[in-house]
This record gives sequence, structure tokens and C-alpha cells, in this order.
Amino acid sequence: MSKWVPLAVVFGVALLPRLALAQTSQPYAGFEARTIKSLSAEQIADLKAGRGMGLALAAELNGYPGPAHVLELAAQLGLTNGQKAEVQQQFNSMHSQAVALGDKLIAAEAELDRLFAERLVSEASLADEVRKVAVLQGELRTTHLNYHLAMARILTPDQMARYAELRGYAAHPNMPGMHQHQH
Repeated sequence: MSKWVPLAVVFGVALLPRLALAQTSQPYAGFEARTIKSLSAEQIADLKAGRGMGLALAAELNGYPGPAHVLELAAQLGLTNGQKAEVQQQFNSMHSQAVALGDKLIAAEAELDRLFAERLVSEASLADEVRKVAVLQGELRTTHLNYHLAMARILTPDQMARYAELRGYAAHPNMPGMHQHQH
């Protein structure tokens, strides 16, 4: 074995923390090229498409199905024609509201980005712009959560339990039809 191998190992081990630091000290590298620095292309596409983006997980994972997934699983859930029509109407309404709010949120983020890019931001304008973004984020999340609530009024407890099963969720005491037995 060459005398250089142990020396290379020592230097390699000594460099590991620096390599790790180099990777973690640049977590935003490349983001400066984004059109809106705070939003990825995927996030913009999701907002424009009205997708949930995990905003309704509090509902979804506590037994309140989402309308898009209910429609995807309509056959397996045994939805009646009336239920399917009502869920479709709810989805259409949610989608149009979410798209409109998504467009407003993109515009608000773009304005905040512009103020910083043009060095026009002040403490007062910063507070106003961040408040606008936060309100829109809250409205968008509320919209998605409200339609999960609507599904709980449309579906039967057995359908909601089947939904949770089909989505791969473990039995949880808050999920209708998913009673855990205590011994």
C-alpha cells in the first residue's frame, strides 16, 4: 500500500466538513434567476392550476376528503349520480376560486419581488406587501379547507372511511368509520 493512501484519507476526512458546508451554504443558488424569486416554476404552475399543494393537509389527514380525490375515486367509493354531480360542482367552484386566488398571490409575490429588485422597498411598503401575500395565502388555504368540509357533508361515513383506506391512511380516531377498538 502506498504511503500516500493514508495521507489522502486524512485529507479527505478533513475536507468533508468543508464540502458539507459548501453544499449547505448555497441552498438558494440558482433561485436568483427565477422570474419571481420566492416562487418556483412548479409553485407558479400549481397556483395557476388551482392545485392544493398540501394546503388542506389538516383536513385531508383528519378524515375530510378532498373533492379532486373524491372524483378520482368515485367508482371505488360508490358515489351515487347525485353525489358525483354535487362533488363535481363543489370541485368546479373550488377550482375557480383557487385559480383566481392563485393569480392574485402570484401578482402579490411579483410585486414584493419587484420592490426589492428595484430597491424601492421600505419598512412601510414591506409590511403592506407581506400582509397582502399573507392574506392571500390564508384565503387560498381557507378555500381548499372549506371544500374538504363540504365533502364531509356529501359523503357517508362509510365512503369517508373507504376514502381513507384507498388513500393509504392508517386508522385514526377522527376518521369516520375508522373506529379504533380499546381493550
